[in-house]
Amino acid sequence: MPDATPFEPRVDDRGLQLTWLDADDERQEAPEATVAGLREVIGTPPDDLAARGPLVSRPGRDLGLGAVRVVCEDGSRHEVDGPLPADFPLGYHRLTTAEGVERRLVVSPGRCWTPEQPTWGWAVQLYAARSRAGWGIGDLGDLAALRRWTQRLGGGLLVVNPLHAVGPSLPQEASPYLPATRRFRNPLYLRVEDVPGWDDALLAELDLVEDLAAARATDLVDRDRVWPLKARALRAVLDRSGPGERPEGAGDDFAAWRRAEGEGLERFALWSVVAGDHGADWHAWPEALRDPDGPAVADLARERADDVTFHAWLQWLLDAQLRAASGDLTVVQDLPIGVSGGGSGAWSWQGVLADGVTVGAPPDALNSSGQDWGSPPLVPWRLQEADYEPFVEAVRATLAGADGLRVDHVMGLFRLWWIPEGAEPTQGAYVRYPSDDLLDIVALESHRARAVVVGEDLGTVEPVVREALAERDVLTYRVLWFEDEEPATWPTSALATVTTHDLPTVAGLWTGSDVEDQLTSSDMDPAAVRAGREELRERLLRHDALAPDDGPDRAVAAAYERLAQAPCLMLSLSLEDALGEERRPNVPGTTERPNWCLPLPLAVEDLVAGPADHLAQRVAGRVAERAADGGAGRG
Repeated sequence: MPDATPFEPRVDDRGLQLTWLDADDERQEAPEATVAGLREVIGTPPDDLAARGPLVSRPGRDLGLGAVRVVCEDGSRHEVDGPLPADFPLGYHRLTTAEGVERRLVVSPGRCWTPEQPTWGWAVQLYAARSRAGWGIGDLGDLAALRRWTQRLGGGLLVVNPLHAVGPSLPQEASPYLPATRRFRNPLYLRVEDVPGWDDALLAELDLVEDLAAARATDLVDRDRVWPLKARALRAVLDRSGPGERPEGAGDDFAAWRRAEGEGLERFALWSVVAGDHGADWHAWPEALRDPDGPAVADLARERADDVTFHAWLQWLLDAQLRAASGDLTVVQDLPIGVSGGGSGAWSWQGVLADGVTVGAPPDALNSSGQDWGSPPLVPWRLQEADYEPFVEAVRATLAGADGLRVDHVMGLFRLWWIPEGAEPTQGAYVRYPSDDLLDIVALESHRARAVVVGEDLGTVEPVVREALAERDVLTYRVLWFEDEEPATWPTSALATVTTHDLPTVAGLWTGSDVEDQLTSSDMDPAAVRAGREELRERLLRHDALAPDDGPDRAVAAAYERLAQAPCLMLSLSLEDALGEERRPNVPGTTERPNWCLPLPLAVEDLVAGPADHLAQRVAGRVAERAADGGAGRG
């Protein structure tokens, strides 16, 4: 008789998971060398952390501290002895115990905000959505055009790639999932012509006319070509406004916004100045500049005040343009699992992020060798010592200016696969995180922003993960390529899609070109890749009206006709699929392939003005029709 005892992992005193179940439900044990190395990296949590670290709770719950005094973030004062009152203010407060210990108190509603009505919309790699009016890369002006088009079609949703900032030096980081920070955004996405004070005459004055034409004509999105052009043009606009904190068209708004953003913005802007001089990895800077609190950095801030202002101004522009582009549409922004180890986030939060470690994934059905994503992890106990502030900042900033959040690899709020420096992904181990606290912080920020939250729960997922997400109204992720059940049976509390940026497009799968793309750009096993393609192709052929010899457009239409049956709150349609694109945005594990650089095959102007019989219009029309009918699972 099989053992029905649930598996209980062994976890040591530093949160290191010594045993786990792999993708095949086989018990695994962390190698001794990995355990020893990671224990050293994590360090020893202080004995009194539980008594002085942040406390995350909800109205109605007992803090378990006896009588305490609470100063709320609005300045109000409360005496609490026992459960928090049901109407206790939500937010980030300070409490003091009877013994005089002061600590942060986070009061969360415990549940995310969710929309009342289902909707559908497009998944957009914004850099790929190029227009003839742009500068060789999709920008926030293009996002605005896509938003208006989506609304005309009856949609209410755009899901965009991470828009976070990378270093201002060359070469530009192409992956949106390896940003310098999760708090600030990438100036490459600015629509230059919409910047207050811009004058088209500047193109000729700066001798940019020919370079701009060349950037617009590239076959790929060439960030190294685009960024120097935009940087010169934007700096010229600011310089024409004169020194100080009142650029043309900003009035007092920029200065007030800058003050409100506080030290975090100033550090990011200063990091950008130094990165422009010395490169995007702070480890390679002159030693005196590696300490953000050191005297050399303070001196530089004074000496380069105008340059610091420039980078702060770019962030103000991005905030305003994103809000204008989003309008009243739900724009779901993507929160990457981490940041670059050399970026501004790692520079600002030294010690809170682990040195000599990156995060990734163990071997699974998607990748038999495991994955290394290149980001250093937050050390759990040091994150608590920092009052969870790095995480709070990342969630709040990513939500700003939009109405949705997609948490990439949401399992990382529970545990992360740590890989020691120089080791293969297979030689890693899991480290546990305070998931209840982190999820309640997400719920609080969602509540405040009235923003829906989606958890990308693909890969090896512990049962507890989906239970915790459901308890907090975090939408799960349903992908047609991975689901055995028909979409009509999928849950309501989900975002449903056919594919993702890391998976084949329908056309690429149907024609077989995606297989060739993978094999020419990686050392993957040809037999396994072809077998995977046949399995997914068989999933498509379950549609009664699709025949093996049909063309790729019919395959796309059939896939989205099936997706339209899903009763999920959100249906996400890939723009690559709608345009018949055969290449996926990214093939994981490849470096030579132009990942994150492939433009859409149609200019945004032509897409939004396309004829009614265009594939994109037909796909949208079918999904909109089903949404209007309430979907198969909604009667």
